Amino acid sequence: MPRQDLKLEDKVLGETGDLGAFASELERASSPLPRHVNADSSGVEQGLAKLVLTLIELLRQLLERQALRRIEGGSLTEDEIERLGQTFLKLSTRMEELKVAFGLEDEELNLNLGPLGDLM
Repeated sequence: MPRQDLKLEDKVLGETGDLGAFASELERASSPLPRHVNADSSGVEQGLAKLVLTLIELLRQLLERQALRRIEGGSLTEDEIERLGQTFLKLSTRMEELKVAFGLEDEELNLNLGPLGDLM
């Protein structure tokens, strides 16, 4: 049968007309996609809290590394070093409180970046 003469049914099912193969291919193609969106308000709140706390933790780690580089480089005074230490201590305490409030563990504060791996 010439290519331009294929019926719609043949185009959808392939030249063999195998409905089972078509169904299998359709299932395989749609399997990474969720069947429905979870609109549970507590789940949304939990997910948003997880995302925000993950970003805060990432920023905290970056700022802490920068502070350590500045301390090692000698560009901070003793007072600045003390204030940084107090600030990081307060942030750590508050993060622990928020993790408890939202029922999150340290291991959950991460983002999977697909082929790049985890964020932290």
